[in-house]
Amino acid sequence: MGKRVLLTGAGGFVGRQIHKALAARGAEITVVARKIRIDHSAKTIVTQDAFAESRDWWADACSDIDIVLHAAWYAEPGLYLMSDLNLDCLAGTLRLAQGAADAGVQRLAGVGTCFEYDLSYGDLSVETPLKPETPYAAAKVAAFQALSQWAHNADISFLWTRLFFLFGEGEHPRRLVPYLHSRLAAGEQAELTSGTQIRDFLDVADAGRMIADAALSDVDGAMNICSGTPVTVRKIAERIADQYGRRDLLCFGARPNNAVDPPRVVGVPSIPSRREGDGTEIQAPDTVSGDSALDSATAYGQRRRLGARA
Repeated sequence: MGKRVLLTGAGGFVGRQIHKALAARGAEITVVARKIRIDHSAKTIVTQDAFAESRDWWADACSDIDIVLHAAWYAEPGLYLMSDLNLDCLAGTLRLAQGAADAGVQRLAGVGTCFEYDLSYGDLSVETPLKPETPYAAAKVAAFQALSQWAHNADISFLWTRLFFLFGEGEHPRRLVPYLHSRLAAGEQAELTSGTQIRDFLDVADAGRMIADAALSDVDGAMNICSGTPVTVRKIAERIADQYGRRDLLCFGARPNNAVDPPRVVGVPSIPSRREGDGTEIQAPDTVSGDSALDSATAYGQRRRLGARA
């Protein structure tokens, strides 16, 4: 029988892919969600607001659970970075951890963000200093730091995964890749910035697999979920436009560059340390190259069009 995993955020952009990957690996999954999953692929514990639940509620939810994988967080596009709800998410996350410990859970895995880092470094490893500049990133840093110290004292294994620039199935239409596909498919101009920004792009399905594999292992500490390959926004846009034969519709410079937008944000793939006393060698999770990320971005558009015709 596989590991018994309690997963939060299973209905989200990243959480859906984590759920798929856990199921493929034979995990026995319990989902905390606002409604029962109609596919019956996992046991569901229903809550109207996971971040408002008490420590005792979480202790009951985590009964007979081996691993808690916490992927839930407030993430409304255009609002989440500066929202006060990040404080609610932080407080609720800490209560979840306490309840999980009360229930005897021995492993906790969380999902953070590359925006926890000091982005001025450009190439970001888990050794890069942390310098959050939004309430969202600050709340993630606070969760990571508090839980790292707490888990050590509580003798609980703790993993913290940091996401970079994801695209793929379930992505909000306002984000770069679906925006480009929708505009180009309609034969309409796509208004862009200069496109010189260098980013680390990764298909969300790959991210879900990497997080699931890491959570099911017994490695501890911070871990970047990234491709490790720098790609410009312009190159991504041009590769997608080539799928339609319409580079002429790409309007670089039509939108001003954000003055505070860092020129380079690229992850350094990492393997967190194994718990003390376990000398087993750890294999690095699979990542994708920059070219593979570009191919995935174009393939995503092909899947979208086929789905629209079905």
